[in-house]
Amino acid sequence: MIVGTVNVVTLDGPSGAGKGTVGVSIAKKLSYNYLDSGALYRALAVAVERHNVDLNDKKLLKKLAINLDISFQAETGSGMTVFLEGEDISGDIALERTAARASVLALYSEVRTALTERQRLFAISPGLVADGRDMGTVVFPDAVLKLFLTATIETRAKRRYKQLLLRGDNVSLPAVWRQLQKRDQRDSERSVSPLVPATDAIKLDSTNMSAEEVVDALMDMIVARGICK
Repeated sequence: MIVGTVNVVTLDGPSGAGKGTVGVSIAKKLSYNYLDSGALYRALAVAVERHNVDLNDKKLLKKLAINLDISFQAETGSGMTVFLEGEDISGDIALERTAARASVLALYSEVRTALTERQRLFAISPGLVADGRDMGTVVFPDAVLKLFLTATIETRAKRRYKQLLLRGDNVSLPAVWRQLQKRDQRDSERSVSPLVPATDAIKLDSTNMSAEEVVDALMDMIVARGICK
């Protein structure tokens, strides 16, 4: 396992907790590499669609996951561009149909095992900030710092609703709320890598915090652990 050769900071939590925004900001402050595992699954979902792979063909899905050509590029602010096979697919991975297909893929142990190995390849110098659902429990169990970010479902639904509106999507807050509830249930009840805090994770409720406040709080923890000065 690559973990241990470089510092890895994991950031887990449910959808809408702010992991992406916070994770990118922390990675920039540390000058670390960044891994958005959710985007990895959604990129696989895009690849499945583009290569016309049957969602029931687990053997081919595993092969596609192992050979997934994906990279991330940090942009100004807290943005992140995702590339699949050299093409910017940031718009595609934001689509609801992509998220729905990704949630199905995440249930397959064959896919999760393949992507776990793929995710560990991101742990290279000078270090890594990895956000997702099982970064601290399964993918990087030896991370130097494990964080678990959460918020009430009301807050998370409102955040997601605002994001979708800004993107121009025609959605309703109740619909977004229901989608988050279903996703929370799938994530926490699946038999493989369920969404749970690592036993040694530091938990932070961001319900009443701005993204900047969360970043500041987490950076204080990182400095306190001697990960950076």
